[in-house]
This record gives sequence, structure tokens and C-alpha cells, in this order.
Amino acid sequence: MKVSICYEDDYIIAVTKPCNVLVHHSHMARNMDDELTLLDLLQEQYNHKYYPLHRLDRKTSGVILLAKMREHVSVFQDLFLQNKIQKTYFALVRGFSPESGLIDSPVKGRDANVYKEALTTFKKQNEITLNIAVHPYESSRYSLVELKPKTGRLHQLRIHLNKISHPIIGDPKYGDRFHNRMFETEFYCANMFLHAREIEFIHPITKDNICVSSAFPQHWLDLFSRFSWPNL
Repeated sequence: MKVSICYEDDYIIAVTKPCNVLVHHSHMARNMDDELTLLDLLQEQYNHKYYPLHRLDRKTSGVILLAKMREHVSVFQDLFLQNKIQKTYFALVRGFSPESGLIDSPVKGRDANVYKEALTTFKKQNEITLNIAVHPYESSRYSLVELKPKTGRLHQLRIHLNKISHPIIGDPKYGDRFHNRMFETEFYCANMFLHAREIEFIHPITKDNICVSSAFPQHWLDLFSRFSWPNL
């Protein structure tokens, strides 16, 4: 599995993480020791050790930043801690979402005990009605939404979209099993439709404005074609 580089300089690289690939082995993730992670793939492909600066869920595809040297990790992670990173995601969700809005709902932290402030803005980009029955309705509705998280909580976007009754298609934990099953049987796709499309920040070392985007993977391109939606 080839990992494509979206951006590179002397300090960091940005790559497109494939769907269904862990960033690294973790006691929190249900994985086998012999499962290849993103770090394993990058080590094999470029013969270099990289250090992830943030996380993406296994089932989420898209752009992720990694440091080339351990000593630069804290410098870039401070950008995330100070909310100086602008991230843009796209998701396919159940139902017709509002045109735009702000989701302000606390999310449990990584220790799963304390709720922390979590903010997400969203904007609908497209919608469609399919003449395919999904329990309990005779047709099914979907929206393509652009998401901009203002905080970085665990599973924030997945939890927030479920909170407003528009869960992400293919989400095994917070999604709608009836719609997930329809996509598996009708479209032969069990992937989660959440893609980290873009990341923007002021480089803490060079002071350049960096804006990196990640191309949509094939299951997204198939969706755009099937629904006659433009590739954003």
C-alpha cells in the first residue's frame, strides 16, 4: 500500500493516511501486532522514522502531519494545543442536514471520565434522495457536509454529527446500522465516509503559511460519480 506525500520540508511531512489503517500501534486500538500501521508503511517506503503530530481514527482517511525528527515534535504539537491549526473535513451523513451551524457539545476526553469543551462548525455542500428503502423509510436521504473542528477531542466529529441526528455513513460506533448495511449491500462499501481534506497553519520555524490538502480516496470518488456530485 503506497502512501502519498502531500507536503514536505526540512522539518515535517504531510501524507494521506489511507482508510482502515492505524497511525501506530496502541493499547486503545483493537489490532494485531503484525498489522501494518501508517508508521510501518512510511518506514518501508522511505526508510525513515517519522513522528506523528496528531491523530486520525483508523477508519478516517486524509491528511496527517508527521515530524522528521523527535526534537521538533513539541514545537508543532504546541500549535494543536493552542488551537492554531485549521482543519477541514468532509463527511457523508444520514438525512438532510441544516445548511450550516455550530455544534457546541462537550465530549469525553481520552481518559473517558471528564467531559471537555468541543466545538465544530459545519456547512452542507450537497444532498441527495435515493429510491432505496432503508428501515423504516421507503427512500434514503444523505448530505455532504464540510466540517471545521475548533477543538480536537477524541471522536469529536463522529460524536457531534450523531448528536445532531446526522451520523456519518460507515461509522461502526456512532453511525446508523441500517444505512451502513445499505451501503455495504447496495454499493459494496463498508468504509467510513470521513475524510481529512485540508490542514492550514503558520509554520512555527519558517513562519510560512502552510496549506496542505489531501485527495479523496477511491470510495469517495465512486460516491461522487454515483451521486453526480462534483469532486471538491
